[in-house]
Amino acid sequence: MTTPLFVNDQLAFCEIARKHHVIFYYVGYFSQNIVAAMADAVKLKLEVSGVNGPTRRKLFSSFVEMAQNIIHYSADALTPAEQANNEIRHGSVCISENEGQYSLLCANPISTQVAEDLRQRLETLRGMTMDEIKQAYKESLRADPLEGSKGAGLGFLTMARDSREPLEFEFWPMEQQPDVAMFYLKASI
Repeated sequence: MTTPLFVNDQLAFCEIARKHHVIFYYVGYFSQNIVAAMADAVKLKLEVSGVNGPTRRKLFSSFVEMAQNIIHYSADALTPAEQANNEIRHGSVCISENEGQYSLLCANPISTQVAEDLRQRLETLRGMTMDEIKQAYKESLRADPLEGSKGAGLGFLTMARDSREPLEFEFWPMEQQPDVAMFYLKASI
C-alpha cells in the first residue's frame, strides 16, 4: 500500500519545520480576531517554554507588529482596499528558535509603489545605531502618523529596537502580477 501524496507532503513539511525549530507558523488570511487568537497562542507557548520575560516581550511585540503590517498593507485582501477597519488580508508569519536565539519572519504581497517606500524606510533604519533607533522611536510617539500610514509609524522602529541584528528584508517581483512584489521581513531576537 502506498502513502497518499498529501501525507508525504505533510510529513516533509513537518520534518522541515522540526529541522528549523519552528515553534509557530501561520499562513492564510489575517484579521484582528485571528491575530488576537494567534497572540494568545504565541504568548502561552513562550511562557510554557520558559522564555525569559524580556525576550518574551520582544518576541510578542515584534510578532504583533508583523501581523498588523500584514493586516494593513498586504495586497491580497478579502476586504476592499479602501476599507480602513476590519481588514482581512493574506500573509504568513513564522517564529523559530535555535539555541536560545529567535527568528521572526513574515511575508505578504504588497504593491510595488509601497515596496519602494518601504525599501527606503528600511534601508534608513538599517543604517541607524541602536541609540538613533530609540531616539526615533521616542520622536515617533510624539509625532503625527506618516502620510499613508495606518498606524503611528512605530512598527519597524519597535522591531528594530527589539532585534539583536538589523532587520533583514527582501522584495521579490511576482511574475503573474507586475505591480505586486512579495515582501519578506526578518527580525532576530
